[in-house]
Parts: sequence; structure tokens; C-alpha cells
Amino acid sequence: MYDGGLGAFDDIESMVPQQVWDGVLGRVVHGERITLGVVELDPGALVPEHRHENEQLGLVVGGSLTVRVGEESRELAAGGAYCIPPQTPHEVHTGPEGAVVVDVFAPVREEWKALEEVERPPRWPE
Repeated sequence: MYDGGLGAFDDIESMVPQQVWDGVLGRVVHGERITLGVVELDPGALVPEHRHENEQLGLVVGGSLTVRVGEESRELAAGGAYCIPPQTPHEVHTGPEGAVVVDVFAPVREEWKALEEVERPPRWPE
């Protein structure tokens, strides 16, 4: 891990979750040029429409969600992936069981470094 000061390795259980949105927590590793996040979304969570300079790639590892990227929308379950180009409006709605996704951002999500930390054991891996 580049930014965490723990050397090259870390474990999800030692990553302190941070509040990204209401009902959305992220456990994050920042590199020199990319951010990797394991993002836990509560049941019925909403990530409101927003956009950012970062390209974003994601993979659903548990649960389900509906992702809208620009004008295209799709319901995704475990194994589903998405690609969000820079400055493209997007939003997410989770299903009744919530979801866990792995997100990769380039460049680094600098604003995530200052997010509020919360306490909760990881929902993934089970």
C-alpha cells in the first residue's frame, strides 16, 4: 500500500471503513495513481447522481444494485461489472440485501482521504 504507511500489504479487516454516503462505507487503499475501494452499500441505499474527474471501474462481489451511467441503466448482481468514464453522471440504488463492490478509480480519489471513519466489521469476504 503506497499511502497507508503500512508497506506494500494490508488486510481488509484492518482497513477502517469510511463514510462515503449515507448507508455507504468504503475500505480504501490509495496508490500513487489509483484508489482501490471495497465499498459496502446498505439495503436500499442510494448514491445520488454525481460526477467526478476519476475514471471508475467496478465489480459487484455480493448483493445487487442498479447502476445508471449517463443514460444507460442496468441491474447487476455478483459478477457484474461497470465502467464509468470521467465526468459522466451516474447513480446507484441497492437491492433489498444491499451490495458489496470493488471500485478502482484513476486518478486517486484525494477527497476520500479525509472521509469520516466509522466502526463496523467488513461484510466481505463472508
